Amino acid sequence: MVPRDEMDKREFLKGSAVTAAAMMMQGFTTRSAAADDAVPRTNWAGNYHYSTNKVLQPASLAEAQDAVRSVTGVRALGTRHSFNGIADSQIAQISTLQLKDVHLDPNGHSVTVGAGIRYGDLAVQLDAKGFALHNLASLPHISVGGACATATHGSGMGNGNLATAVTAVEFVAADGSVHTLSREKDGDRFHGAVVGLGALGIVTHITVAMQPRFEMTQVVYQDLPFSELEHHFADIMGAGYSVSLFTDWQNGHAGEVWIKRRVDHGGSAAPPSLFYNAVLAKTKLHPIVGHPAEACTDQLNTVGPWYERLPHFKLNFTPSSGQELQTEYFVPFERGYEAIRAVETLRDKITPHLFITELRAIAADDLWMSMAYKRPSLAIHFTWKPESDAIATLLPQIEAKLKPFSARPHWAKVFAMNSSQLQPLYPRMKDFRALAQEFDPGGKFRNGFLRDHVYSV
Repeated sequence: MVPRDEMDKREFLKGSAVTAAAMMMQGFTTRSAAADDAVPRTNWAGNYHYSTNKVLQPASLAEAQDAVRSVTGVRALGTRHSFNGIADSQIAQISTLQLKDVHLDPNGHSVTVGAGIRYGDLAVQLDAKGFALHNLASLPHISVGGACATATHGSGMGNGNLATAVTAVEFVAADGSVHTLSREKDGDRFHGAVVGLGALGIVTHITVAMQPRFEMTQVVYQDLPFSELEHHFADIMGAGYSVSLFTDWQNGHAGEVWIKRRVDHGGSAAPPSLFYNAVLAKTKLHPIVGHPAEACTDQLNTVGPWYERLPHFKLNFTPSSGQELQTEYFVPFERGYEAIRAVETLRDKITPHLFITELRAIAADDLWMSMAYKRPSLAIHFTWKPESDAIATLLPQIEAKLKPFSARPHWAKVFAMNSSQLQPLYPRMKDFRALAQEFDPGGKFRNGFLRDHVYSV
């Protein structure tokens, strides 16, 4: 998550504006990748090149139905923040980025949104109406549909991932029919559909629960000894509404501890100068030592709205493209300290290829394919340098260290585990395959990623 330099940033934003304008004018079309206004054919990081140039861009539910009916195979494409082939297709992709309508239900404390809207854009609209979401990821640039489909999360011991706020999901099945599954009416089937990995259909709208808006502060501490985690792990990870530890795995410490506190929970109180022997930072910091902090959300205990503190990075700063890879594993929280120490044994192999690792907690949930299904979790996140070959060699070694902890990899990031290793980690995977088969009997939404990691036995 390394910010672009200013020249790259201006060029990227300029290109994004041209693309957005073209999309608005042309509506539902099929684009060639060679066109100036084409949807980019690589993911956000540039490490994965999509296998098709056929990108359909519906601007309404009816157009999404037509798009699904028009092809024999297709995958949904959002803001392209996945680091693997989960959104890839050999035949066609359907971009959801024009599906970004917002329908507020103040009395029901919920909002129904187009799947392509970015969390950062939605948050501004909700806050203006006096509402908030319970959680946000470290990047506000990701789409609601893509984040929920992959159980992308945010952090906090008491906070479920972003998909846990979903109360209903609308999608277009393989035959073009529209289906809505809700928490209220569909029970267990709903739990199977929310983190759907794109296997049930093209998600067009999602309804999420809201709460009254709130304000937050953020403080950063430096140099937390890992030895403090042995006896105070839960206290440290639960010291705020959301807590993140950043480490390069050297010297047995977390170089930075980011603590995000709600003002209505006492979060505006002056922070102590020491936190488990870590020292309060007096200047604003970036998670990666030496990088400029202007792209980061405000720190130093200043009060601001929830959506300007929960993410690590500001919406108006676009993170780097093509300069990093990401990996993440989820282990049971109660064994989090052991898992950290297990990974630490590989520090001299990991650190040369690493920008930074983030450690954060996430609450358990009931969503069948969520990495936090039925267990409070510690997420161990690696932001890698763009060194694919070296990382491919490292991942099996890391996974071997984490095997005793039944580590589940993030569905949208790079990992080495195959289907035989993944399936025992998900007790409802067989049920998930059956649910997907119901809406996609011919496999229109299956791609290489799903075949390799979900369907292959």
